[in-house]
Amino acid sequence: MEANKIATPPPETKLHFLDYWRIIRIRKTVILAVFFLVVLTAFAATYMMPQRYASVALIKVERDITDIRGLTDPMYNPGYDPYFIETEFQVINAEVILTNVVNDLNLMVKWGEKFAGGEPLKMQEALMLLRNRMDLRPRRNTSIIEIRVISEDPQEAADIANAIAQSYERYRVEQRKTLSMGGIAVLVERLEEHQRRIEETQRELDRLRRELEISDADAAGTGPSLLLEAETVRRLEAMRIEAKAQYEAEAKLLAQLKSVPRNQLPQILSSAMRDDPQLTELLQSLNLAEQTLIQLRRDYADEHPSVVTVRRQIEELNNKIKSRVDGILMGLEVRVASLKERLDSMVAEFEEARRKDIEKVEKSRPYFEKKRELENLIAFQRLLENKLKAEKIDVDLPKTAMVTIVEQAKPGLRPVQPNKTLNITLGIIIGLVVGVGLAFFIEYLDTSVKTIDDVERALGAPVLGVIPQNVGLLLDEGAESPHAEAYRVLRTNLLFSRKDERLNTLVVVSAGAGEGKTTTVLNLATVFAQSNQRVLIVDSDLRRPAMHKRLKVSNAIGLTNYLLRQNKLEEVIQTTKLPTLDFLPSGKLPSSSLGILGSTAMRELIQELKQRYDFVFFDSPPIMGVSDASILASEVDMAIQVIQYRRYPQPMNIRAKQMIEKVGGNLVGIVLNNINLSQDESYYYYSGYYHDYYYRSDESERSDTVKGKTGGSVSAETARVEIKPKY
Repeated sequence: MEANKIATPPPETKLHFLDYWRIIRIRKTVILAVFFLVVLTAFAATYMMPQRYASVALIKVERDITDIRGLTDPMYNPGYDPYFIETEFQVINAEVILTNVVNDLNLMVKWGEKFAGGEPLKMQEALMLLRNRMDLRPRRNTSIIEIRVISEDPQEAADIANAIAQSYERYRVEQRKTLSMGGIAVLVERLEEHQRRIEETQRELDRLRRELEISDADAAGTGPSLLLEAETVRRLEAMRIEAKAQYEAEAKLLAQLKSVPRNQLPQILSSAMRDDPQLTELLQSLNLAEQTLIQLRRDYADEHPSVVTVRRQIEELNNKIKSRVDGILMGLEVRVASLKERLDSMVAEFEEARRKDIEKVEKSRPYFEKKRELENLIAFQRLLENKLKAEKIDVDLPKTAMVTIVEQAKPGLRPVQPNKTLNITLGIIIGLVVGVGLAFFIEYLDTSVKTIDDVERALGAPVLGVIPQNVGLLLDEGAESPHAEAYRVLRTNLLFSRKDERLNTLVVVSAGAGEGKTTTVLNLATVFAQSNQRVLIVDSDLRRPAMHKRLKVSNAIGLTNYLLRQNKLEEVIQTTKLPTLDFLPSGKLPSSSLGILGSTAMRELIQELKQRYDFVFFDSPPIMGVSDASILASEVDMAIQVIQYRRYPQPMNIRAKQMIEKVGGNLVGIVLNNINLSQDESYYYYSGYYHDYYYRSDESERSDTVKGKTGGSVSAETARVEIKPKY
């Protein structure tokens, strides 16, 4: 075995439900103690608390609306506001509400007499007590708020709840009225200020109108109006357009007449100008004369006086017609020229009027800007007046729908505090939780060995035996002892753990004192001796020997005397009540011979004892305290480490195992000692079960033997093992 072998870290394991149950069973004393302490405390506190009564007032809370739709209310539904109820909670809990409650009910004096020895409380103290006694809760999916007040006096609780509801109702109504009156005051102030601005603007407008000589029919700004210049421009523009149309029509007619042949001109003029009767009459006369000439030529020659006379008339008529046509054309030319002059004059007049109008507009711009400003001010004044009238109407409308007291608070009939059932139940639950939690916390802090799995996982060595608690000496109790089977199991596992049958010397070591090494050595050796094998027990704990006291023999001479060559081996070995079991006490250790176990004489003694006995068992001091146990582990064939259940931390046991391996000791296994089977039933199968099974069968066999004595059966007392002779 390697001396410097490094132990690999144990693998992590998960706790099973049975592991938790095992912890609860082991720590049940702590759990029960904490449980009963918490339950009794809760029980006592519950019955010592004063009884309190609760009263509940219900109020329905809406937004700031009037009982009927006002002139200024919106025409649409603003929708659900998730913060409205929470906001009103804070308002109800504010000083502005609760101060009125304290004053209305005179709570500073009443509570001063009750809690302050008759001295009135301060307002802040009264408010603190009031807030501690009240609780606000919303009704799910409604706009109803519960005002719940708790007090030792049921009537006081009802009065406070109703006072809070009424104070909140008054506050909402007064707040809305105050806000409305404040708004109306602002509107009146703004309206007066606006009226002053209108008057100032009107005076400025009149001044500009006089200075700029503006002829405005609506100088007050109550409607649209035009200046005189603009009217003149519009009139001249109409006259110009009319004159231009006349001139163009007459000029066009004159041009058309001039383009007509001369002989056709009279007829065209007659048809075009029907207002000239003279030309029409001449044309009719000419037509009549020409018809007469045609008729005369049928009857007379051209030289006939009648024909000549008619021809002379026709010539005169043509001359007159020509003269008349020329006159008409000349008159038309004169008229066209006159229209042209008139048109030119009107165009010049229009341009002049337009120039003056542009100059007037540019000059009067400040006036019209001031006039538009006056018009806007007048329009806004009307808006303010309408708004003010609407607000004055709305402020007088009733507003009882904002806060409605749905249900008045009534004095409670039964106390609500303390809730005995709830407090006791919580005490039971908390007691169990705290007790179990404390048990697991203590178990977490406890790093000692608890289970076989802990030992095998941490030390990497098998557990050969599990020894129950309160084990006595098998040498005194006999083979029928209820604990003997645990050591028989240990003996069996030890024999099977030997790699060689020649290995027959064994030392029992432990990390610390008091782990049961001496008892383990004595009982294990007894079990070996009871199996008809020659066994020697060597008390090699030279520091604090105690085995001779257990066996009730003398320690005057022993191992140290033999190693110091003072006595022979036969002189220091003593016998016991069991013939096959011998004992070598430690003897007295001189202070100058502390390292005697590592001497050559000790090694020679071990070889000698190996030859004389079937098994030799060595007791040793704690391996962590002195070096004797390490020396013995290196010199004997086998070593067993005893670990007491829940005594020393695991690192200490691991260090003890490493020290055995470091000196070359052959650690064959672990003995888990002092197990409390009543607390940890998982160990019952390692000890109790075999004991019950074996001894119940044995008792039945002895009973059958007693019953059958006449049949020649041999009793247990006669079946003794033959003792081997001494040297």
